[in-house]
Amino acid sequence: MTDRITVGIATCLTGESVRYDGGHKRNAYLMDTLGKFVDFLPVCPESECGLPIPREAMHLIPPLDHPRLVTVRTGIDHTERMQQWIEKRLDDLATKNLCGYVFKTKSPSSGMRDIKIYHENGKGIVGKGAGLFARAFMERFPLIPVEDEGRLNDAALRENFIQRVFVYSRWLNFIQCDFNMKGLINFHTHHKLLIMAHAPRKVSELGRIVSQHESLDLQQRADLYFKHLMETLKLIATVKKNVNVLQHIQGYFKKNLHSDEKQELNEVISAYHQGWTPLIVPVTLLQHYVRRYNQPYLKTQIYLYPHPPELMLRNHV
Repeated sequence: MTDRITVGIATCLTGESVRYDGGHKRNAYLMDTLGKFVDFLPVCPESECGLPIPREAMHLIPPLDHPRLVTVRTGIDHTERMQQWIEKRLDDLATKNLCGYVFKTKSPSSGMRDIKIYHENGKGIVGKGAGLFARAFMERFPLIPVEDEGRLNDAALRENFIQRVFVYSRWLNFIQCDFNMKGLINFHTHHKLLIMAHAPRKVSELGRIVSQHESLDLQQRADLYFKHLMETLKLIATVKKNVNVLQHIQGYFKKNLHSDEKQELNEVISAYHQGWTPLIVPVTLLQHYVRRYNQPYLKTQIYLYPHPPELMLRNHV
């Protein structure tokens, strides 16, 4: 990586008191753990569009396909104000090389899913959708990894999101520093086992995009490849898929390992498969063998080194 990774975030999650009630919702994991490895770019749609702190609470009302943002008690409609701000803010964010975004759960402006849409009289829920800013952001930047902070409490979803953030950062680095056909081939080669852990069939499909689309120029080929890659990585890497990758890696050492080492590795992979140990255990053992036997192909595999170990994303069972 040539630069620090930049991730957008709802301002209240950083600990800044910008919420409608004058408070905040600081997220300790994001700020104290992930924050060691990324630079957060805070965004608060409601305060940045000119609404005061504190302010009257707001919610969404129909139409369901394009909800409006109104105050709960007085019914003041802030939709147009918000939309004008959103257009300018998205133009600004387009220049920031964002590699991810963390939205605020349940926010009518910054919630990415399942935001309640109320009947115009405020009584009863008629549907659910995304907050105004979150929806516009995801439409403008469909490939940037996004998640809301509530879902990040799920270990599998947290690992998936942060893994995609680091992939996105590596892609920007490739675009800026190594954008040629050889660089694209290398990028795919280094990510093969990571792709296999999410969707085994996609490895060859993505490989064909790299090697067989002679009708496309480099930019078109890269755009098509990255679109399919990011869609693939949204799929959760299950235990079964990870075991498949671990056993695939194990095959590279069949001529190197002694019988007791093979037995130990089989037992470690089996223990992970049974749910007795976390993924980090077999991965660490395989990293050891990669260094010990100097396996050049595996040294470059992002699957074995997808993100800083201090994040402990593979330490859950």
